[in-house]
Amino acid sequence: MKAIKKMISTSITALLFIVLLLMIATVVSSKASGGEPQLLGYQMKTVLSGSMEPGIHTGSIIAVKPGGDMKRFEKNDVITFKMDETTLVTHRIIDVMKSGDQVLYKTKGDNNKTADTEPVLSDNVVAEYSGVTIPYLGYFIDFAKSKEGSALLLVLPGILLLGYSGVTIWRAMARLEEPKKLAENEKTV
Repeated sequence: MKAIKKMISTSITALLFIVLLLMIATVVSSKASGGEPQLLGYQMKTVLSGSMEPGIHTGSIIAVKPGGDMKRFEKNDVITFKMDETTLVTHRIIDVMKSGDQVLYKTKGDNNKTADTEPVLSDNVVAEYSGVTIPYLGYFIDFAKSKEGSALLLVLPGILLLGYSGVTIWRAMARLEEPKKLAENEKTV
């Protein structure tokens, strides 16, 4: 039984350590690249609407691959593009139109009844959806970006660490007391 508990404890510790390393890598890469979290060349984006459901749920994190020739996409590819200066949208290409050197994409969200009103210039495409989705993690990241979330994520680990330290000290003191109790019990017998 002790071996199983130790194996579970070691596994949980290793998993938490790996998650910590991935979080550090993500934070460092996002700072180095100017704010966009990146992991292994992929950018992480939060999905804010249900236009691509059921494949991509609202609040999910998706991995997109930036760069490359933005004129290479075909019908049914899913792309992330600039709708305006501040809004990024991830939709499926339903038609590819060529006009001279320009390539235009007609796009539509999988959950939308109609296609997007304006075609997308290939110059406005920023990335291709990789097919990797982590459902609902975007809600957590958006919360973490808020003042309350940042405070909670800084304070909560400290409280947990103090609690764990207290339990560890209490157990160590109990182990130190065991020989004294045994000695007292032997004297009374």
